Amino acid sequence: MRKIVFALFAFLLLFSRWSNAQSDTSFIKDDFKPSILNQPGQDYPQVNSQRYVRFRIYAPQAQSVKATLGGSQGTMLTPSKDGFWVGTTADPVDEGFHYYHLIVDGGVFNDPGTLNFYGSTRWESGIEVPAHDQEFYALKDVPHGHVVQILFPSKSTNSIRRAFVYLPPDYDENHSERYPVLYLQHGWGEDETAWVNQGRVNLIMDNLIAEGKVRPFIIVMTYGMTNDVKIGQLKDFDIKPFETVLVNELIPYIDEHFHTIADQKHRAMAGLSMGSMETKMITLSNVDKFSYIGLFSGASISLDDVSKIPDFKDKIKLVFVSYGSKEIDWLVRLGKEFTGGDPRKNVEDLKNAGINAVLYVSPNTAHEFLTWRRSLKEFAMLLFKQ
Repeated sequence: MRKIVFALFAFLLLFSRWSNAQSDTSFIKDDFKPSILNQPGQDYPQVNSQRYVRFRIYAPQAQSVKATLGGSQGTMLTPSKDGFWVGTTADPVDEGFHYYHLIVDGGVFNDPGTLNFYGSTRWESGIEVPAHDQEFYALKDVPHGHVVQILFPSKSTNSIRRAFVYLPPDYDENHSERYPVLYLQHGWGEDETAWVNQGRVNLIMDNLIAEGKVRPFIIVMTYGMTNDVKIGQLKDFDIKPFETVLVNELIPYIDEHFHTIADQKHRAMAGLSMGSMETKMITLSNVDKFSYIGLFSGASISLDDVSKIPDFKDKIKLVFVSYGSKEIDWLVRLGKEFTGGDPRKNVEDLKNAGINAVLYVSPNTAHEFLTWRRSLKEFAMLLFKQ
């Protein structure tokens, strides 16, 4: 009996210490500042120097309020007498951009304090946690290109489709200059706005061009026709309709209406997540159209893939594969297989076969936009060098 009592006492003591540790927030610095993605005049959500996020939501009639950001369980908010619900994430949030939403009495709502971004097949709230290397996508006093919206005809889908086109800073100044083109795809649940709004693609390019690290080129972003496919059914996704739109309709339109170098050597394709799968399928079927391939967080190219394309080595100038370090760690820890094989081995095999292949691993990031911003930066610096 004494042993049981002692064990119970020890458990309660440990539980008490654990509970006190959980409720002790004195180590969280009170230097919170509004997120840079907040709506004009809105003070919340806020982020502090330790990467904790604090929410404050006005919902006087609510019975429960939760923010989905902050670990797998999200962050439960606590009511106050003035009708506001307040809460701080239990742990620091990873650097970079994150989607989230509110759950109020079981209903899903966006946070009225912050801007909305299209992801997860809906407009979601977004927050930016400052990254230690954010200078490469920061808004700076450098020459800026511009992003234009185009509407192009698509006979194959019997519709007018939309794309966004990034044009380098000097595009309008010298009409005799012609530029290479990168076709850049979003992920599942997103659309053609993602790379500009969440990815900061235009600022990344402006900064790289200003620093002389890249050759100026055009970037084209269009909808990948992915969101009608449910997550569990992605293996059944048919690439052909989108391949027809991209290869047979969009590329000719871009070459006709913009100052492009309209040949295979000056054309690249890349994408993130589901967009990387689209990139792999389309480029491997069209090595006469693309010479640079970028696969961010989703696909890789194996020697078996290459062996089916006799002129691959001669025509493809670069295979670039990237992941966040946390993505790789998670897959290895759980013993899960990579889509298309282990990207580390695939890249080494391609190198040994004499193919220019590069693996980039983004430090301390997962399946998120800081991984893909960094991947785009690294990829862009390797493009169109020959």
